[in-house]
Amino acid sequence: MPRVSASTAGWVFAAPALTVIGVFFGLPVLAAFALSLTDFDIYSLADLSNLRFVGLHNYATLLQDPLFWKALGNTMYFVVVGVPLSIAVSLGAALLLHAKSARFKPFFRTAYFAPVVTTVVAVAVIWRYLFHTRYGLVNWGLTSIGLDPIDWLGDPTWAMPTIILFAVWKNFGYNMIIFLAGLQSIPEDLYEAARIDGATPAQQFWNVTLPQLGPVLLMVSILTLSGYFQLFAEPYVITQGGPLESTVSVLYLMYEQGFKWWNLGNASAVAFLLFALMSFATSGLLWFARRKGAEA
Repeated sequence: MPRVSASTAGWVFAAPALTVIGVFFGLPVLAAFALSLTDFDIYSLADLSNLRFVGLHNYATLLQDPLFWKALGNTMYFVVVGVPLSIAVSLGAALLLHAKSARFKPFFRTAYFAPVVTTVVAVAVIWRYLFHTRYGLVNWGLTSIGLDPIDWLGDPTWAMPTIILFAVWKNFGYNMIIFLAGLQSIPEDLYEAARIDGATPAQQFWNVTLPQLGPVLLMVSILTLSGYFQLFAEPYVITQGGPLESTVSVLYLMYEQGFKWWNLGNASAVAFLLFALMSFATSGLLWFARRKGAEA
C-alpha cells in the first residue's frame, strides 16, 4: 500500500472544511464583488436584461457622496472612542474578578457575561426607556440631584455617546472572559519576585501584568476593532440612524442602500469599502504590535 505524505494527508483532512468555506464564504464574497461592479437594483431583480456593468462607478459615486463620509465619520467616532473604552472596562472587570480578595466570583462572572448572550433588540428597547427624555431613569437621576435632563437620543451631540455606552455594556463581558483566562495563565512567581523587589501594585500591573497579557491584548483588540467597525444593530434599534444622521454607520448605510432602496450594487460597494478599511486598520494594529515586540 503506497504511503501518503503528511502534507497530502493534511490536505485530505482539511478538504471538507475548505469546501464548506469556499462554497458558503468564498463564492458569496466573489459574487458580492462582482455585484459591486454592476448597477444591480430592483429593476434588475425583475429583469436581468436591465443589469449593466459599470466598473468602479459605484465606488466613485460613494466617495463623492456626503452621506457616505458622514457614516464613515460616525463609524470612526464609534471605533476610536468605543474600542479603548470597551477594552479598559473588560480588563478592569477581569482584574477585579481575578483579585484574591474577590468574593462570589461565579456569580459576578455570570452577571457580567449575561449581556453578551442577551438579545440585542430586547436590551436596546430597555435602554431606549432608560434614556428617554421625559420618563427615563437616567434623567430622573439627573433631576434628583438638581441637573437638567438631557435629550440623550434626540440630540446629535449625545446620541452617539449613548450608543457607545450601550455597546460597551453589551459586549465587555466577552473580552472579560478572555482577559480572565490570560490573567490566570500568568505565573504567580513573577508577582512574588516583583513584590520582593519592592514593586507597588501599580508597578506590578505595568511591568508584569500588561507585558504578560500582550498576545491576549492584541487578540482582544483585533476582535473588538472588527466588531465595532460593524456597528449596525444598536443605531438600527435605538435611533434608526438619527438624529440628523448622527448615528448612521457604514453598515447601516449599506443596509439602507441594499434593503431599503434596493441598490444592491451600491450596497456591495459599501461592503467592500468597509472591508478595505477594516483590513487596513487590522494590518496597522498588527504592524504596531510586531514593531513593539521587535523593540522589546
